[in-house]
Amino acid sequence: MEEAGVEYRIIPCDIGRGDQFDPNFLARNPNHRMPVLVDDDPVGGGKPIAVFESGAILLYLAEKTGHFWATDLRDRCEITQWVIWQAANQGPKTGELGHFLRFGEKHGGQSYAVKRFENEVNRIYGVLNNRLHDRRYLAGSELTIADIMSYPWTVNWKAQRQNLDEFSYVRRWFDELSARPCVQRGLAVGSTLAQDPAQLPPEEAERRSKLLFNQRALPAPSTGST
Repeated sequence: MEEAGVEYRIIPCDIGRGDQFDPNFLARNPNHRMPVLVDDDPVGGGKPIAVFESGAILLYLAEKTGHFWATDLRDRCEITQWVIWQAANQGPKTGELGHFLRFGEKHGGQSYAVKRFENEVNRIYGVLNNRLHDRRYLAGSELTIADIMSYPWTVNWKAQRQNLDEFSYVRRWFDELSARPCVQRGLAVGSTLAQDPAQLPPEEAERRSKLLFNQRALPAPSTGST
């Protein structure tokens, strides 16, 4: 949104407090995860449109604004492939690695899980590196939503136990995007909202732990019928 010059307003969702289970939030995102986009001014008018999942949000914004998208079928295919690749590979595998690195020892030790996902994340950096060795951006010579989708998951490369010096083409791409003022502004959004878990009362920390870990299926809404 910063890159495209789109006006927006951030509405925080406190997952520790349980905001993601509020009926109004679930109506917009049945997966009870962040983020959710609500467009109050959709093309063609009418009621606001709610979109969940980062890939779907970027595809929606690209189509609406025309930014970081393509008019040629083949170019759109390249962009879409890498958006889906991120959603199916980079995001989940990097997220699982981060989870086990942060919380594994507190929940019985997960050395195999850490090794498994650390290696998989390394493989993913290799995929990015090989893709970028002969092109400036993931889908070609122009910045697209494919890059916007993948870049944030490389910001914490050190915490992911990776070394960008081993991936020179990713390093070049990463440094270029990191230097963009709009990227810097976007990454700063919400930086003041984080809470320090160490400052929570013990009973609240325990409540949040039960809420956030080992979640299982939510019950289906009651229809009032038998």
